Amino acid sequence: MPQHKSCWKRMRTSARQQERNRAARSEVRGAVRVFRETATAGQTVALPAATSAIDNAVRLGVMKKSTANRMKSRLAHVAARGLQAGK
Repeated sequence: MPQHKSCWKRMRTSARQQERNRAARSEVRGAVRVFRETATAGQTVALPAATSAIDNAVRLGVMKKSTANRMKSRLAHVAARGLQAGK
């Protein structure tokens, strides 16, 4: 256990950050899951929600910008391919 007051504060801060990070990652995973489920049905309306969740995770510092760009690119590729397959 921490011996200094600043260490106790740091533990509390870390716990809050961990909870926030977990929520943001969960939001991203859920939005991507919804997008992939709807994309298989030929609908890509969930793409803006997924990209928004990814951008929010970057803003919070949960995810690197390059990782987010890669994820968004892959989702856009799936969306474009789904639209082509539907034609």
